[in-house]
Amino acid sequence: MADESGGPEGQRDRLLEGLRAHGMAFAELGRHFGARMGLHTTDAQALVEILSAEDRGAPLTQAGLSQRVGLTPGATSSLLNRLEEAGHVTRTRDSADRRVVTLRATAGVEGMLDRFFDPLVDQADAMMKNYSPQALAEVERFLTDFVALMDRHIAQDPRDGRA
Repeated sequence: MADESGGPEGQRDRLLEGLRAHGMAFAELGRHFGARMGLHTTDAQALVEILSAEDRGAPLTQAGLSQRVGLTPGATSSLLNRLEEAGHVTRTRDSADRRVVTLRATAGVEGMLDRFFDPLVDQADAMMKNYSPQALAEVERFLTDFVALMDRHIAQDPRDGRA
């Protein structure tokens, strides 16, 4: 049960509850995106991961996607076959190392993603204007640190945790 006091434990509990609520809302948003595209939630999540990696300039490999979506290599291969057959992704051999296959979304997928998420991005831009650049920088630092903390915790777990 959350500590409603103003002390450090209460603040921690409220922040953790906010992060949990964010995670649930983000997952629900992914389900809606998948439904809009006619995709299973996991397929939609994979597509978003592929696009996000491309946006960061570091396209995913099948192994990287497998790790990001928590599937076995075989299940990830089946997922990619479905996305490829639907015309949503392509597998491209790296020019420097032909053994490396990277995943890329097709042009039409990015448009569908933009149509779905752009209204939310616009609303987020408007909401963020209520906060100073310094406050947003602190939130960014907190989130970066928290994700690193969770990644370290997961890495210390001897169990794989994939389906």
